[in-house]
Amino acid sequence: MSKRKKLQRRNSNPDFRARNNLPAPSIEEIERRLGAALTPSSFVAAQHRMSELQMRQRVLTLPVMVAIVLSLVWRRIPYLSELLRVLEKEGLFDLAPVKVTKQALSQRLQAMPAELFVLIFNEAQAKINREETKEVVLAKELQAVRRDFTNCYVADGSTLEALRKQLKGLTEEAPTALGGKMMGVLDLFTRRATRTWYTEDAAANDKSFGDQMLDFIEAGSVTVFDLGFFSFPFFDKFTDQQKYFVTRLREKTAYQTVAVLSEGKLYRDEIIAMGRYRSNPCTHHVRLVSVLWGQTRYRYLTNVLDDQKLSARAVCALYRHRWRIEEAFLVTKRLLGLSYLWVGARNAVQIQVYATWLFYAVLTNVCVEVAAALAQPIERISQEMVFRSLYHYARALERGENLSLVPFLVKDAKLFSLIKQERKRDREKAKQNLLVWSSLS
Repeated sequence: MSKRKKLQRRNSNPDFRARNNLPAPSIEEIERRLGAALTPSSFVAAQHRMSELQMRQRVLTLPVMVAIVLSLVWRRIPYLSELLRVLEKEGLFDLAPVKVTKQALSQRLQAMPAELFVLIFNEAQAKINREETKEVVLAKELQAVRRDFTNCYVADGSTLEALRKQLKGLTEEAPTALGGKMMGVLDLFTRRATRTWYTEDAAANDKSFGDQMLDFIEAGSVTVFDLGFFSFPFFDKFTDQQKYFVTRLREKTAYQTVAVLSEGKLYRDEIIAMGRYRSNPCTHHVRLVSVLWGQTRYRYLTNVLDDQKLSARAVCALYRHRWRIEEAFLVTKRLLGLSYLWVGARNAVQIQVYATWLFYAVLTNVCVEVAAALAQPIERISQEMVFRSLYHYARALERGENLSLVPFLVKDAKLFSLIKQERKRDREKAKQNLLVWSSLS
């Protein structure tokens, strides 16, 4: 393939933005936040697993490798060669400078089992999510959801098919690599990443993660997901375990109306039995909320049958917030560099996925604190601009300014464009939807 065609193919994928050639400066507070999550207890299970595998400790020990992969992510170090220069001249986190060959690092990334990093990062991610933060400002229609449900999650899968291969032998084979598929679960109220799963099978169906997701979420919580999880047995498992969901109705799904809870000119709220013409119908009744937005009618499903516990308006609002998981994928892929491979081994891809989501959790916590300080809903805070403002914070520290990260960001929030600007089309859409929302009140 010619260089011109390769460039055209690369530019046709929006995930492949131009990359920085230099690493971002080190920031002590960010490293402190990451280090606070990576306590010695985070390494206990991984160290035990290393003993079972009879793995020897080398220069590139597990803590050293954790520091390396996290630095690759949050400092956006573009290449392993550049990382080795930083490691030799500056050190990483609290590690003293050390000289390591590129071959040794590449082999370690390919050989060190990714399951060790999964154990560490899942424990660290859970610790971050357990940290108490100030109250998050929520939209009015979501306030009742937080009051009446244990938790509220949004879940979806994303394929990593656009990951570029960096190794010469692999780039000659094909210009891109199928990096597998990841599944993410976010806290809808705080945008925190609560759990991540990965599979090497890029064509895996979202439903293949269904049992893992069900085991993770608590009884009494509500989870929002798309049609990729549409399955009668999956819905029944939710109801049997006293867990709740909100999703869409698949086209041409046969159902029979059991009861109409309420209806108006623009909406209808009813209890239905799905699978009318199937040999294996949905065992439990579900609720169908149909709403006419403009010229399109949307149909939302939930197993919360009590419209006093979850109103029709709340059902619509929850599903409209499902897009937050897509925003999280956009941040991890385009901003944090998950669209680029460090090495071509599947093992290293999985390590990169979990390291990226761990830093995403730290970045989200900073955004939550900024939103609370500015008294803004978390969805109004731009994660991208908070991340890009870290450069200005690093320079301020170099000039001798003595401010913690969040106060620094809040002080110049307008200059850094931390609060998303309301677009004209959003204002027009809000006016168009006012009639629908008032009918659902």
